[in-house]
Amino acid sequence: MLLVVMAMVCWVLMFPDAFDRVQAQLGRWFGRVGQAASGAGRRVSQRTDRLQGGVREELGAAQGALRRHWPVLAAAVLLLSIPPLVILITRQNVVLDEFQGDDLSASGSMVAQLLRGERLTPPPPPPPEVFTTEEIRRTRPEIVTADRKWGQIDPDLQQRVLAIYEVMRRQYGYEMVLVEGYRSPERQAELMSGGKATRAGAWQSCHQYGLGVDSAPIRDGKLQWDMGDPWTKRAYFLYGELAEQAGLEWGGNWRSIKDYVHVEMSQRCRAARAAKKAELAGG
Repeated sequence: MLLVVMAMVCWVLMFPDAFDRVQAQLGRWFGRVGQAASGAGRRVSQRTDRLQGGVREELGAAQGALRRHWPVLAAAVLLLSIPPLVILITRQNVVLDEFQGDDLSASGSMVAQLLRGERLTPPPPPPPEVFTTEEIRRTRPEIVTADRKWGQIDPDLQQRVLAIYEVMRRQYGYEMVLVEGYRSPERQAELMSGGKATRAGAWQSCHQYGLGVDSAPIRDGKLQWDMGDPWTKRAYFLYGELAEQAGLEWGGNWRSIKDYVHVEMSQRCRAARAAKKAELAGG
């Protein structure tokens, strides 16, 4: 490197004219580079000015259109806003005070989510002939005239039962059907006198207060009762397990009589029975 520098110094001292020519050539070259850069800058500036002018024109046109057509635009925004507003205003969420969901299993966690979500709606009822088959008329005739109106059931109980139905269907593949909900005291007394369907008299069953329901799994269009059938037995025990997780009492756990179709809100039912007993005694 030192030799190169010394050689260049000697060349400049020995040939000053050549050095001047090289210096002049470099000056001309740097000048052309500067002019080219300056021209490019002017072209970019001109393009930027044209773009800004176009944007200003478009904005002006848009503002003019808004001033001319604002009533139409306001009406369109209002119409688009109505459906979501209606949904937000009318939807109902349900949180059940008596529901305890801290120690739920995997299946129970789905029950908890359903109970804490939006209010569930009853499923479409099966065809009426499901409850009037020859077998049912022969073995369970009381079902034919049972009340299956969801509106007659206590709202809290309704939500718990519907959540159980959803888990039974989604997680286990069982379709559940409401067999009986509300039961009048007259019907209760009639059923007790028959000695088959119940041992409770009038105003003694949770059905009278809308706090008890009977449900059954359905398969191939037929209600299933046979506990000797593994499929049916599994369905009822899952139904009972989920009922307990939803804060309900399952009739399959009773000692005196096994009522696998029945679930109830026992605590509220006892309070309702006590109030009715006091009312009847006072009357």
